[in-house]
Order: sequence, then structure tokens, then C-alpha cells
Amino acid sequence: MDNDSSTPTAAGPVAAKQHIRKMPVNWWLKKPAYLRYMVREITCLFVGGYAMFLLMLAARLDKPEAFETLLASPLAIGLQWVALPFAIYHSVTWFNLTPKVLVIWRGEDKLPGFLIAGAHYAGWLAVSAGLVYFAMSGGADG
Repeated sequence: MDNDSSTPTAAGPVAAKQHIRKMPVNWWLKKPAYLRYMVREITCLFVGGYAMFLLMLAARLDKPEAFETLLASPLAIGLQWVALPFAIYHSVTWFNLTPKVLVIWRGEDKLPGFLIAGAHYAGWLAVSAGLVYFAMSGGADG
């Protein structure tokens, strides 16, 4: 009978000693993949902040003056310019991850990942083009 951590001995149960490895604070700077992962995680803060900004705008839709004042403020314009590259990076990395989490089978074969990611990029392009068209044509008023 071998003596594992759950087998009591004459002196009583043997306590398992945990080994906690020291992790340096800058562990994520060691490999480019870790750095990209951490940057992607940080982008969610900017995407969430921009979502809060959009909610604030939506709350002012019934008051056109307040809506325009908030939208034209230098802070709002700065937030949008800062949030845009983070939102794009977040979207691109998400679309690139999609084939890993969304596996589509056709019979015995998996659909190639580039088709899954490509469909997401095509959808993104179509929605963006529709929004640009809507904005350029004067929106709901035009």
C-alpha cells in the first residue's frame, strides 16, 4: 500500500503540500501571443465604455439639443477616436477566433476556418456599408 496524501499514517493524515509557482508581474510580456491576449482583454474596457456612451446618447434621443450637445462635446469626440481602434482590434480578434469555437460539420468534413471567419467579415462589411449609406443619405430624414 503506497502512502498518498489521503492515506492516514500512524501520526495522522498526511497533509498535501501545495506548490505555488511564483508568477512575475510582467508574465504577459514574455511572449507575443500573451501580449496580444492581454491587449484583447483590455480592449473590452473601451468597448464597454463606448457602449455606456451610446446608452447615454440613447437616453437623450427625446431631447435633440442635449443629444447634439453630448455628441459634439470634445470629450465625446475624443472617446470615439480612442474607442474606434480598440473596437476594431476587438472585432478582428473575435472574428479570427470564431472558427475555433464555431465548428461547422458538412457530413464527415469540417468547414474550413477561413470560410467561417470570412462569412463574419462579409457580414461586418455589409452592415458597415449599410450604415455608411444610411448616414450619407441623410438617415431617416432623407
